[in-house]
Amino acid sequence: MNRIIIFIIGLIMSTIGLSYIIIYLNVLAMGYSFVDYLNYIFTKVECIIFFIGYLLMFLSIYLKRRKKDELHV
Repeated sequence: MNRIIIFIIGLIMSTIGLSYIIIYLNVLAMGYSFVDYLNYIFTKVECIIFFIGYLLMFLSIYLKRRKKDELHV
């Protein structure tokens, strides 16, 4: 159950962050280069939320969980 909640939180965070990344594409129309755009993206907190959300989704899918009744020798 915890993995599902973490996945949903990561999905919401990555959706919000990706929408801001798309909105900030207007910086390119103002004459900035792509490198300036990437520097701008990595300095904004609302865009970093995308990467945090993506990391949460990745961890919730690929981390193995321990079973309570599993025998460890």
